[in-house]
Amino acid sequence: MFTISVYSSSTGKPLSGKRVSVQSAGLLGGSLGSDQRTNSQGEVHIDHEPVNGTVYVEGRKEHQGRLQGNVKVYV
Repeated sequence: MFTISVYSSSTGKPLSGKRVSVQSAGLLGGSLGSDQRTNSQGEVHIDHEPVNGTVYVEGRKEHQGRLQGNVKVYV
């Protein structure tokens, strides 16, 4: 399992209610579950082992790389 934490780039505060989706990379890449909304701490928890992939927030690519532990994304 890993966590995506979404923060405001201007205030540094967590953003709740943001739509997050995650795509794994590679030949067998694809969506890691359905879209989720961030909780009051700006987090979504992905029940998947660490993977290389891409994080989308509100449909925009915001992070690409290793997804493990707590991945912080500023939008």
